[in-house]
Amino acid sequence: LVMVFYGSNGKSNLVSMENKVEHQAKNQITYDIHLPSDLGMLYKVRLGLQSLENSISQLSLCYFKMQNISTLDTFSLTINKTLPLSLNGDRWIEFPVEWPLKEALSVVTYHLTVFSRNILSERNLVQMTACIYGTHGDTGDRSLLWSLQNVQQGEDDESFLVIVDAVELGELDKVVLSISSKTDCKLDIKKLHLKEAVKEHPIYVFEVNEAFAVDANKPEIQREIPVSFVIRGDEQKNDIDNNLHKEGSQARNLAEYTIKVYTGDKRGAGTDANVHIILFGNEEKSEVFQLSQSLDHQDPFERGKVDTFKIKTKKLGSLHSIEIGHDGKGFASGWFLEKVEITDTSRNSVYCFNCNR
Repeated sequence: LVMVFYGSNGKSNLVSMENKVEHQAKNQITYDIHLPSDLGMLYKVRLGLQSLENSISQLSLCYFKMQNISTLDTFSLTINKTLPLSLNGDRWIEFPVEWPLKEALSVVTYHLTVFSRNILSERNLVQMTACIYGTHGDTGDRSLLWSLQNVQQGEDDESFLVIVDAVELGELDKVVLSISSKTDCKLDIKKLHLKEAVKEHPIYVFEVNEAFAVDANKPEIQREIPVSFVIRGDEQKNDIDNNLHKEGSQARNLAEYTIKVYTGDKRGAGTDANVHIILFGNEEKSEVFQLSQSLDHQDPFERGKVDTFKIKTKKLGSLHSIEIGHDGKGFASGWFLEKVEITDTSRNSVYCFNCNR
């Protein structure tokens, strides 16, 4: 298992988890790693299998938690994926790091279409990867020939689609191709088209127009290909379609949030007051919710207890802050709140807001 950490000032080298095990229990491994102090604010983690030729053929990842042992800042995420990913054979997973009061990026599915003249006939002998670069970092080397979709073959040309999941890259600026082969061959690549899967535009076009002479006895060939041009398309919306689908889209825009409220374990920590909460995301903010029906306890917010609540509201995007408080009513209205943990089930994301007061 290897990881790469991306910060506001750059990214780390490939960090191997080998020989970094600090504690190991059933289904849980804790690693102790040291990152450069000049990485800046972490915003992305990429983890995966460095090679599929070792003893580990598959790796199931359920949950990821990261803590800065100096500041105690903590980030956690439910993953529930197995590497390599069965859909496209990818051996990497990327996810954004979400900190309180800090807007996070989202995970995007990219469609990369390769136009060539002879790659499909050579695909069993050739290894070819692409590293996509944008204003928000890169994808690392991703295999282009593992699992192909939408294959089109003609007499003189061909094309195929590769699916890449990555934390959003922003404006794309280049692709680095790496090519190697078990035997001598020539690969004729015309161009690459790259876009987000859910959008028709923009389409980033990378003109290659090169026949690569691959020698099995020489190091892999690398080519840095800058973006040639961008097809922006017509971004105007159809008002009629918007009105027809408005009602359905409102229902689809609802999201369920699971809220866990941790009351501190100290004298006088509990409260009998009426507690409310507001969630703030990078797209919307929620209405005020009264937290009265705990799924765990009949009498919520008692000392040392955790109370779970479920709410439904419009999709808020990535949560960056909350407002939580009470009305001061009741015999024992004082309250020591340790933290609030919120799970966005639609995004499979977990947010932790520490309070300790």
